[in-house]
Amino acid sequence: MSAIDDLFQRHLRREHFHFDGPTSPVPSLHLAVVTCMDARIPVFDVLGLNRGEVHILRNAGGVVTDDTIRSLSISQRKLATREVLIIQHTGCGMATFTDDEFKDEMQEDTGLRPTWATEAFRDVENSVWQSVQRVRRSPFLELTTEVRGFVLDIQEGDLHEVTAPEARAAS
Repeated sequence: MSAIDDLFQRHLRREHFHFDGPTSPVPSLHLAVVTCMDARIPVFDVLGLNRGEVHILRNAGGVVTDDTIRSLSISQRKLATREVLIIQHTGCGMATFTDDEFKDEMQEDTGLRPTWATEAFRDVENSVWQSVQRVRRSPFLELTTEVRGFVLDIQEGDLHEVTAPEARAAS
């Protein structure tokens, strides 16, 4: 049985959830969370969330890309979010290769070089800071003052806030 079949069967049995809860698409905390797609990150548990409280946007690395800005723009302009929380993590797979390595591999396999960046990174704090700045500087987002970035320690489950590179260098 495929993983999709297994999950669909779980759904049919409804052993893991009861579908009742908020009826509004507007998140009650007016917050959007951008984080990595890594299956080890239990976003609801890490933040103590309840259903209906936040929008959760996940992608490889939890980096702010054009598509993330697209979703955040809709989240803010049409669904009343007012804050953005960015969470990346230690031990991320995005730190195991470079954009060029990935693009070379894709070109070798397919004959085409991707036009998009993978957004691979070596330093997770710098990656978080860059994503925070992309949100703050986007002309498509209305509310960019309440944007904060954190790194989740994937082993311990602890979050720590990322500050500007100058502040990190001084400490």
